[in-house]
This record gives sequence, C-alpha cells and structure tokens, in this order.
Amino acid sequence: MNENINAIPDIKISVKQTFGIDSNLEVDAFSKKNEYVPEIDKNYKFDKDTTLAILSGFSFNKRVLVQGYHGTGKSTHIEQVAARLNWPCIRVNLDSHISRIDLIGKDAITIKDGKQITEFQEGILPWSIQNPIALVFDEYDAGRPDVMFVIQRVLEAEGNFTLLDKNKVLKQHKYFRLFATSNTVGLGDTTGLYHGTQQINQGQMDRWNIVTSLNYLSLEREMEIILAKNKTYNNSEGKEDIANMIKVASLTRKGFVSGDISTVMSPRTVMHWAENNLIFKDIGYSFRVTFLNKCDEVEKNIIAEYYQRCFGEDLPEAVMNNQSNE
Repeated sequence: MNENINAIPDIKISVKQTFGIDSNLEVDAFSKKNEYVPEIDKNYKFDKDTTLAILSGFSFNKRVLVQGYHGTGKSTHIEQVAARLNWPCIRVNLDSHISRIDLIGKDAITIKDGKQITEFQEGILPWSIQNPIALVFDEYDAGRPDVMFVIQRVLEAEGNFTLLDKNKVLKQHKYFRLFATSNTVGLGDTTGLYHGTQQINQGQMDRWNIVTSLNYLSLEREMEIILAKNKTYNNSEGKEDIANMIKVASLTRKGFVSGDISTVMSPRTVMHWAENNLIFKDIGYSFRVTFLNKCDEVEKNIIAEYYQRCFGEDLPEAVMNNQSNE
C-alpha cells in the first residue's frame, strides 16, 4: 500500500482558478498524489452545477449522487474533480456480480510463519472508510438489495460501520468521502431504458445529501469538448463534420428516450467516431465501426436515416449491403 494513503489534505485550492467556475470557494486538497489518484485530463470540460455539487461533497463531507443517462460522463466528472484535488478515488461498479462479501470481506487462507491460517480479509468498503478515500459507487440503482443495505450503514457522515465478522466497530476517517452515479433517481426504471435498475427505498435516498443531474450537453458544449481533444478538426470543414456527428448523436438520444431504438450514442461514442474518422478518412465507414455495428439489426435502417438527415447523403451502399449480408 502506498505510504501516502494516510496523508490528509494539507492545501487549499481556488475553485475559480482550478475549475474555471465563478466562485470564491476554496476546497481542501492534497499537495502530493498517490497511486489511487486519477490522472488529470487537461482537456476535460467541467459542468458548473455538477462540479459544485461534487466539490461540496469533498469540501463539506456531503454524500453526493450524480444522476443521468449513460455516457454523459458522471463517473469521469467525479474522477476529474478528485484528480485536481489529488484526492485518492476508487470506483466500484454495483452490477449484479458484486456481492455483500465483495464489499465487506471474507475469511481467506494465508501463510504466516510457514503455517496455513485462516484470516479475515477486509473488503473494499471497510478499507475505504478507514482512509482518506473518495469511494464512488457506479450504477448505484443496479445494486442488489443485500449490497444496498450494507452501503446504507455508511451513508451517514458520522455513521460507524460494524464489522460483524470481526466483532469490530470501524469509525469513518475524517476525509473519507462517498459518491454514487445512477441512471435513475431511485424510483426504478419507468421508461424501460435501463433494465436491471432497482427502486431504492426512501430511507436510503434521504441519506444522500445532494442529488445532481448530468444529462446530455448542448451541441456547442459537446463540440467544444471534442475539439479540445481532436484539434485536427479545428477548422471550418472539421467543425461542420463534428457538428453533423453530434446531430446524429442527438437524434439517437431522442430515439432512445422515445423508445424507437435501444442503443444510444453517448458523447464518448461521438469522440470515438471522430477519432476513428482520422484513421479511416471515411465518415460513413467510421460511423459503421464505431456505432452502427453495435446496434440491433432491426434498428439499423432507422439509424441510417438519422445519418442521412444530418449528412445529406445515404450511408455508403457497401456499408448497408454488408449489414444485410452479415
């Protein structure tokens, strides 16, 4: 384990200078980073409301839940705030494979002094709450009920965690922080878009001090982000191509929300499309390998129509013929 894991915040940073947000707030930060601090993405563009909510979590020990459609960058937003604070950050995806044992820990056979012994090995949750760690639960609304009740124990900022397996009560570290991301706001999936999400009981939702929404960006904002990462497109022709890519993505998002299609283009997908187009020098082919090939066969004609509406041309015939032959 890195020796700096037990360090505590020892500097203050300006929100205005670091995040470009008009605020006089200064937040605690670490002067040195360790192996658990995410790498800084220098081109990352921060959403004001979401950033302020996340910063309040770090600064005032608030439990912050970031809700929004997938691919909007919820987890990345938390990580990039943590990166600039040099705050150790660990993500745990609460899919159906994560069990209570994974979180709490279990007995394991180890070798000590040349002998086999059974020792309790702490899971990620007991370890995290005893350290200055920002723990992020991804897909929070997909967690199994037994797992959610374990998490509920640490949602109170002062809440101690009883490790029944060791008859031990763990106190939360002063600089332990807890975040989560979800596709819904704990009411279950009423749209049919997110299979596997659960309703979260009201007692647990009430323990989240702050809930913020991060949904899809405006065309201008999304273009700004893509151009920051792909400066090759920073000319009139390139900007037109990116604008049309984002318009295709916007149509897939509307189609996704209305239930017309089951696969959506996230900002991340548009970024990949732009990058792949630099490799293949063919927007239609790049669209196919980036997104179209991931889609349900019966929906491909709808998506090809989105492409035609935005670029003013059909997808290359070879592309659609290949689709029908596959």
